Amino acid sequence: MNGKKGSFFGSVWFLRLASLVLAVFLFMYVNSDKNGFLRQTTRGSDSGSALMSNKSVNVRMPLDLKMNSQKYVVTGYPQYVKVRVSGPSALVTTVSNTQNFKVYADLTKLGTGNHTVTLKVSGLNSELRSKVTPQTIKVNVQPRSTITAPVQVKLNSKAVSDGYEVGTPKPALKTVQISGARSQVKKVAKVIAYVDVPKDAKANFSRQITLQAIDKKGRTVNVVVMPSSISVEVPVTKQNGNDVSSSSSSSSGENSDSSSSSARSTSASQTTESSSSSND
Repeated sequence: MNGKKGSFFGSVWFLRLASLVLAVFLFMYVNSDKNGFLRQTTRGSDSGSALMSNKSVNVRMPLDLKMNSQKYVVTGYPQYVKVRVSGPSALVTTVSNTQNFKVYADLTKLGTGNHTVTLKVSGLNSELRSKVTPQTIKVNVQPRSTITAPVQVKLNSKAVSDGYEVGTPKPALKTVQISGARSQVKKVAKVIAYVDVPKDAKANFSRQITLQAIDKKGRTVNVVVMPSSISVEVPVTKQNGNDVSSSSSSSSGENSDSSSSSARSTSASQTTESSSSSND
């Protein structure tokens, strides 16, 4: 029996069977590792695809002007433009949140008059694309003019509480500067500070008033007033008792004179009637 057992384990068939079982186990192990690697690779590629996917957003941006603002004034341009930004999602999201780029119109080489200018974008990542709406704008360039003008204060009313009167208002500045397009500055007739006087005012008061540059017809002119507002002090004082008494006395005197005149008129009339009767 022992000889038979030894001959079985040492036989060629036993070795072949053992090799087959080992090969099956190795095959199963390798396949399981390969499938895990493939799953991991697939997940990694999906994440990469998500990071590298593209998208587009619209961003509202202020429009900058490159120009000599001390020499020229520009009108007719929009304050904001729309920019469509496209590219990798992560970069587009960052730009949308930070708006760390500029849209500008280069007017440095333009003279006075009307011009059509193409808008440009600067500061965007090279992987991003942009489209500005509108792509061009029309502007009017005029020489800048600056003058000095006096400030006039106008009160809406001088009616205050009984026994009080409004004095002459005192602006903090007597003159201000007006700057703008030469054609507009020429239209300015005066600079006005309109002050509302409270009806129940019984003491001095001051107001911070926005100044208005107006033409001869009282219309607002499109210029810049510097400073744009000033402080105006309005004195409100109590009338003296003598003034009030004088006014009352004067009134009474007038009434007395009026009564005397009436009496004299009545007496004269009666005398005339008596004379007429005697003659009859």
